[in-house]
Amino acid sequence: MLKYSKVFGLIAFVFLFAMCNQKSKNESEETILKGSLDVTVDETIKPIVDDQVAVFEGTYYDAKINVKPKSEVELINDLLNKKAKVVVTARNLTVEELKRFEKSKINPRVTPFAIDAIALISNKGNNDTLIALKSVIDFMQGKKDTGIKGLVFDNPNSSTVRYMKDLAKVKEIPANGVFSFKTNDEVIKFVSENEGMIGVVGVNWLSQPAANMTEYIEKVNILGVKGLNGNKYYYPSQNDLAEERYPLARDLFIINCQGYTGLGMGFSSFVAGEIGQRIILKSSLMPVKTPGRKLNIRTQILKDKE
Repeated sequence: MLKYSKVFGLIAFVFLFAMCNQKSKNESEETILKGSLDVTVDETIKPIVDDQVAVFEGTYYDAKINVKPKSEVELINDLLNKKAKVVVTARNLTVEELKRFEKSKINPRVTPFAIDAIALISNKGNNDTLIALKSVIDFMQGKKDTGIKGLVFDNPNSSTVRYMKDLAKVKEIPANGVFSFKTNDEVIKFVSENEGMIGVVGVNWLSQPAANMTEYIEKVNILGVKGLNGNKYYYPSQNDLAEERYPLARDLFIINCQGYTGLGMGFSSFVAGEIGQRIILKSSLMPVKTPGRKLNIRTQILKDKE
């Protein structure tokens, strides 16, 4: 019996050694600019992440980023359950979530990189292109005298739903008058075909649409929104985001739980760096760091040669 115990112990040791050696080998093959990495992305902000990945891979040929879009609920669950190591999300980790990582002796690296906006859209057949945020909140609270026929979300588990529920201070969305699909494109298409509906989407899906979505976006209006304080209406433009006037703005983050110096760190640094911030600036979102500009100043004006 003792003989078999020793044999079993030896087999277990060899197996564990092989597993640890394989893990060390994989980590050694990956650097901040080389290797393959799965990045789970909040589907409401996928277009801007696709842009970043395209330029990153075009700059560093030995790097491969696999984008996996999911709802916010799925994304956070995967991160907490160690099914995802690097995620791009529209919110930071909560105190309770950080405590769970502490118990696992994991220190998440959180990198803020942009200011995004949730846009409210309506069919162009609607004459009114303005909306009060209070009306949306009242509708979320089940009040029917708001003048809103219906709200349209992308996914019951999405970050936009969570954002609006937090604003309205409700745990559940109303059973009547609220429609949900799977993607932001489906929301845009539905609103473009149905008057009276208010769509709730990430603004990046409107500013950088896929080719097959152009005809639908041309049939919707991006609404000006009046906040809970004040009487002016603002749009999800870079200017109103920069001046903190648009009431439905939110921060974007890359959360890296790799635990070692790998491709996740390289990608995060790229997005938060000069090139990544310029990509965000061109996408209609607001970068957290304004990219610098180089100006050539001449002391005299050169005359044109005759």
